[in-house]
Amino acid sequence: MDILHNLALGFEVALTWQNLLYCAIGCTLGTLIGLLPGLGPLSTISLLLPLTYSIPTSGAIIMLAGIYYGAQYGDSVSAITMKIPHASSIVACIDGYQMTLKGKTGLALFTAGISSFIGGTVAIIVLSTMAPALGEVGFLFGPADYCALMLLGFFCVSVVSSGSLLNGMAMAMVGILLGSIGTDVNSGVARYTMNLPFLTDGVGLISIALGCFGIAEVVKNLDNKNVLTPFNGEIKLMPTWTEFKRIIPSALRGSVIGSILGILPGGGPTIAQFAAYAADKRFSKYKHEIGTGCIEGVAGQAAADEAAARTSFIPLMAIGIPENAVMALMMAAFVVKGIQPGPNMIASHPDLFWGLVASMWVGNCFLVILNVPLVRYWLSVFKIPYTVLFPAIMFFCCIGTFSINNSLDDIYTTAVFGLIGYMFLRLDMEAAPLMLGFILGPMLEENFRRAMLLSRGSFNVFVTRPISGTLLAIIGSLVLWQIVSFFRKWRKAPDHIIHEPAVASALAPLSP
Repeated sequence: MDILHNLALGFEVALTWQNLLYCAIGCTLGTLIGLLPGLGPLSTISLLLPLTYSIPTSGAIIMLAGIYYGAQYGDSVSAITMKIPHASSIVACIDGYQMTLKGKTGLALFTAGISSFIGGTVAIIVLSTMAPALGEVGFLFGPADYCALMLLGFFCVSVVSSGSLLNGMAMAMVGILLGSIGTDVNSGVARYTMNLPFLTDGVGLISIALGCFGIAEVVKNLDNKNVLTPFNGEIKLMPTWTEFKRIIPSALRGSVIGSILGILPGGGPTIAQFAAYAADKRFSKYKHEIGTGCIEGVAGQAAADEAAARTSFIPLMAIGIPENAVMALMMAAFVVKGIQPGPNMIASHPDLFWGLVASMWVGNCFLVILNVPLVRYWLSVFKIPYTVLFPAIMFFCCIGTFSINNSLDDIYTTAVFGLIGYMFLRLDMEAAPLMLGFILGPMLEENFRRAMLLSRGSFNVFVTRPISGTLLAIIGSLVLWQIVSFFRKWRKAPDHIIHEPAVASALAPLSP
């Protein structure tokens, strides 16, 4: 009953006309940010942060939060339609863009919108019922535990790569090497910068993502001898009942994964999308179709993306620890208003906490209205001639990259990775494992070195801690299962080869 009383208090705050207006503004801005390639909630919130001085506290927090989780709704659109991802929609490029190539763009966008709604709903339930208790989970994870968690994340390589596992591992290693470029956090030594000043801060994630996915795809299409014509046919939007039944399990699975990973510092939407995709490829009934333009490949990652964005507020408001740069800006907004996020925030400012939770329910409804019915308008981009569309894509990629640091060097870096990404496409090497390695590599190195310092160089810390020991045991069982599966296939291979028609006909004269 306390939860119902608290939610009633929250809706009393969220449903005032001022807060409804701020929520609508935040959701609309977030959706537009998600649509534009390269731009993200971080730059927008940083630009709008000074405005919070003149806006009431609850309205300012509700608007900034709407920008953040609204961007997660819209960022799948450019990834699905043009293969131009944000950091949290990299996985959407895999099956979402394949569905576009099959003429199922409307279905893919509808699936992403509905799955995001499901993910947001599940995460809000988690946020409203278990925020105080789940906030303490972050205290249980030490450096060794995060290191084991990152190692487990590298096993996603086998699922985000639809080609050879060896190629996937090689691309992940390239991503790890790219992630090591820049200034070492512990020693302050510049690594692999080639004496270029702009590389001292490392290579930007957006530059790699836009280059390897967006620009590379444009160059590939321009290199294609087939003449592309604008789409003028009928857009199918609503799924059949059979397709809808395939969306629900994947969306629920992604919602649970995203809700859990959103709580952990260092998790969030970027990691959650890979984990949800891995779970779908392991447990879905249609796992053999994932990677070729499958609904599950879009639904799971979209739900995990949105769920992680909502539950990432738990560490901030429950224990006062921002888990990513956006949450750090949200914390700054709280401090500007004289509120210190932490264990006492829920008790000291219940109207603000529960008002924010209730506004997320309202924002979820706003975002469904903005995204699902307007899918046909988003798809009007395909009616633009490709002679105009391709230069526009390149222009927005450059604008999005430049807006991060206001540096032309980022544009040059994006162009270089565009050529590298095109080379990968020609060699049938996928860029998704590279992005996974680039994201997890620095986090793995940082937590490994921190664990070694705290344990005075002893590796026993990884097996003596319950969480890291359990995660390593899971990794060991997965490796053993992969080895057993390989040898089973290897033992069956000779019988399969002998029964091939060509081999059987060749062996026929030798049969008695």
